[in-house]
Amino acid sequence: MADLLWEDVKCLFDPDVMGSLPDLRVPEASVEDWQRVLDLVVEKGWRCRYFEGDTALAVPRAEAVLGRPADAECPDLRVWPSPEILAIFRFHAADEVDFDVDLRELQGQHRLDVFCGFLREIGRRLGKPVLMDPEGDDGRPVLGFDVEADRVVLLADPQVR
Repeated sequence: MADLLWEDVKCLFDPDVMGSLPDLRVPEASVEDWQRVLDLVVEKGWRCRYFEGDTALAVPRAEAVLGRPADAECPDLRVWPSPEILAIFRFHAADEVDFDVDLRELQGQHRLDVFCGFLREIGRRLGKPVLMDPEGDDGRPVLGFDVEADRVVLLADPQVR
């Protein structure tokens, strides 16, 4: 059974309402959590590319990338949990796993299911919630992986948006 039904949540995936790049995050994270995410990407065989600026490099250990100088450019890790869906992880800080997805890639039940599965995998691995906020609207998640329920759930009424 699907975590969420497209018909119930499609307004939350409308780029004109939510912005095209909602903010996804795992709050109260650590360097170890970041490393667990990196290990998960490898274990699942998800295609990925790590960049510092325009330069593609091998994926480093979390402590190395998060220990870079404060004035260094923020690197990103591009992960494809499926060929049609890209998540971009940004290493802003150790205490929050931060990534974006493009809502234009998440249209329809099939892609919603893939997205929910991706959030579930991260949330289960970390044992923490994975929250989605509208673009630029930190702190008011609309959906996320609920650890206790072990599934992605609505956190806001989609009709209110």
